[in-house]
Amino acid sequence: MKSTMTSREFNHDASRAKRAARQGPVIITERGKPSHVLLSYEEYEKLRHSKDGQNIIELLADTDASEVEFEPQAPSSLVKDVDLD
Repeated sequence: MKSTMTSREFNHDASRAKRAARQGPVIITERGKPSHVLLSYEEYEKLRHSKDGQNIIELLADTDASEVEFEPQAPSSLVKDVDLD
């Protein structure tokens, strides 16, 4: 489960944010935009170590990444119909 809170809410009630992070990532926003993610230490450790032994830093630095096929899709929320009449 993912939850969101503003940086102001986080500053006023960090305990609530930590409790929420036990259930899943907490996205902290600044001026309506995501700026940080709070995770439990257990979830952080899971992300740090992949199943094949590489850590997240090694995976992000992988020079073979250019060989991965990737075709991004436009988010449907950004696509608007155009009325040409």
